[in-house]
Amino acid sequence: MIQKRTISTRNDNLFIHVFVWVIVLALPLLFTDRGSNISWPHFWRSTMTTLYFMLIFYINYCYLIDKFLFTHKIKEFILINLLLIIGLAVLMHFSYDLVSDIFSSGRPPRRKKRPPRVLPFILRDMMSLITVVGLSVAIRMSGRWMQDENKRKELEKAKTEAELQNLKNQINPHFLLNTLNNIYALIDFNPTQAQQAVQDLSKLLRHILYDNNQTFVPLVQEVDFMRNYVDLMRIRLSDNVELSTDFEILPNTSTRIAPLIFISLIENAFKHGISGDKPSFIRIKLKELDGGKVDFVCENSYFPKTESDKSGKGIGLEQVQKRLEMLYPNRYVWNTKVSDDTYITHLTINTVATSYDTQLLDN
Repeated sequence: MIQKRTISTRNDNLFIHVFVWVIVLALPLLFTDRGSNISWPHFWRSTMTTLYFMLIFYINYCYLIDKFLFTHKIKEFILINLLLIIGLAVLMHFSYDLVSDIFSSGRPPRRKKRPPRVLPFILRDMMSLITVVGLSVAIRMSGRWMQDENKRKELEKAKTEAELQNLKNQINPHFLLNTLNNIYALIDFNPTQAQQAVQDLSKLLRHILYDNNQTFVPLVQEVDFMRNYVDLMRIRLSDNVELSTDFEILPNTSTRIAPLIFISLIENAFKHGISGDKPSFIRIKLKELDGGKVDFVCENSYFPKTESDKSGKGIGLEQVQKRLEMLYPNRYVWNTKVSDDTYITHLTINTVATSYDTQLLDN
């Protein structure tokens, strides 16, 4: 991808350079009045001037700027250009005289005039050459800045993808540990249901290991995963726990979502929302809205862990926050609150990416 982009950029630059110099060379012809004879001495002098400009431009553009200016050898760069400008300015002046002599040959000799002073003309040509050198430096510096900016964006993209993959690698063991703990607890009082739970777990692991390797997955697929997880958790719940789910997906939806975002919030509800001897509840609702928005609400009875409880280290919600910041910058709203012993988490995600987000996260 990067190599193709570089080749395309070089081709575009080559076309622009050729186009600009062709226009500059043709300017004397373009400004000639129709029907009038072309002043060939003036045309060839203009052509020679353009060729000298091209020479010093590309000597700097292709060699001197990279060799000296970009390596911070500024004194050497200035000295070489000064000698080059003086030499080309003198050569330009005598080239003009040569062209004049060629086109004046065969004409009646004119009365000799006092020879013009050479120095003012050479200084004029030097100023023109200095301007061309400055233009070459400006264009080359702009191109260098654009290359550095593209490299910086590529590095940011690679860093973001690496951080996301690292977060996924942390989430998967965290999720697996919680699920295995649930199955272990189930084995003691219902081995048959534990076997079914293992089968359900295999489906969940298949999703984690194979289906969610992409940055985004279909929302329908992620909702199925959430249903399987809730069914797996439902097996071990006692009669004092009320569990309800409501998933509303638009028909024929093509919405894609970051995997394992909502499951971490559901995990948190099962971790803190269930009591062994008190009435408890977990209510999960996900609704897809128009415009690519996904609204998720989870309410559960609140039984915060004590300091002596080491069943969880609370890393899941921190990972959710980091992934939301990287995947949905300025495109999500996440609120949590505790009201009347009820913990409520409300997350709304706008899945429609901006052009910058697409450039940053496109795989």
